[in-house]
Amino acid sequence: MTHTRLTPKRFLGAVACVLAIALRPAAATPAVQAGDARLDVTGTWAFQVETSGGSGTPTMTFKQDGEKLTGHYSGQLGEAPLTGTVKGNAVEFTIDVKIENNIVHIVYTGTAEKDSMKGTVKLGDFDGTFTAKKKS
Repeated sequence: MTHTRLTPKRFLGAVACVLAIALRPAAATPAVQAGDARLDVTGTWAFQVETSGGSGTPTMTFKQDGEKLTGHYSGQLGEAPLTGTVKGNAVEFTIDVKIENNIVHIVYTGTAEKDSMKGTVKLGDFDGTFTAKKKS
């Protein structure tokens, strides 16, 4: 059996290799995987809306493509398309409905989780709050 002499240069090379392996980022740790999970609000949601002008229970159907949000509103004010954004867990979308020949601009701003949403709504001159649960 022959022995290779451990020189300072070989020692430092071995230490550098060990440190490089020990300090390299893990390819897929649970924390990284959880951070990569994106919220997707695609589906049908049942809303409960409370404003100073009254309450309502509209249904929203969302289609999310990255941060872009499109969909459909169906409720006491009729039917209308909606558009908005999802950034992280922040959700914002707008709807324009026609009421007595006037267009009313509605803005929903809130936060979402996997199957719930909450926030504020501005419906014309009325301010309010909303909660929502994902139906499908």
